[in-house]
Amino acid sequence: MNQPVRIIEIAAVETYPLRTAVLRDGDPARPVAFDNDVHPDTVHLGVRSDAGEMVAISSWMPNRLVDFPDDRAIQLRGMATAAAMQGSGIGGTLFESGVSRAAALKFTLVWARARDSALGFYERHGCTVIGDGFVDATTRLPHHIVVRRLLPADQEQALG
Repeated sequence: MNQPVRIIEIAAVETYPLRTAVLRDGDPARPVAFDNDVHPDTVHLGVRSDAGEMVAISSWMPNRLVDFPDDRAIQLRGMATAAAMQGSGIGGTLFESGVSRAAALKFTLVWARARDSALGFYERHGCTVIGDGFVDATTRLPHHIVVRRLLPADQEQALG
């Protein structure tokens, strides 16, 4: 990509090809639609290449995290960057754009069920790993919950 990364809002279905390719190892039989994909408060973000191909996607869904009941939390789901673009910084730019949008909407916490292989990425972007690891039922890969605090929970009411 020759130009600066431009983050755009996209429809849920526009995330499905990259979810299939990156998160489901290219297996079209494995589900890529999430329960809250079409919820009116869910936002899907993407990055297109200069040629118009979707090269990075993420979905942001308001969803409380049990361990942080006082936070107004948003869950990041389906974060994926095309294999050829991994390591280019596009995924980090997309993540930070989603975090900025969440903070502007006064969410106090971003969280995700992160693959263990991606924990370094999330830690570089200010996330903390919490709790014990688990094997995700869909991917059958090890995961951990990661969180990034946006605003202290006690400041949320003062701002609202």
